[in-house]
Amino acid sequence: MNIISLPPQSSVAKPDLAQDTKIQPPSMYRILLLNDDFTPMDFVVDVLKQLFHKTEDESIQLMLQIHHQGQATCGVYSYEVADQKVQQVNHYSQKHQHPLKCIMEKDRD
Repeated sequence: MNIISLPPQSSVAKPDLAQDTKIQPPSMYRILLLNDDFTPMDFVVDVLKQLFHKTEDESIQLMLQIHHQGQATCGVYSYEVADQKVQQVNHYSQKHQHPLKCIMEKDRD
């Protein structure tokens, strides 16, 4: 039987992971709902409550911001979550035959 001998522990240099590895937080993305002339305000409030878990008051305030300023930020998420939210909103809007659009843009770091 052959025995393999390993070098002593002290001769193997171990990297200091705390110094060598700098983990960057993921980029974040803002979800924006865009104003249009056809989607009912009640539907926008419903979307904010159902898909973004906003309260009634928060939903109304955001809906008014969308109506008066043309858009509003509904949340800030990692890329994967933001992409999923955009798809959910756009699918939900199409399903209910409304032209409400949702987009995402990279948040300022």
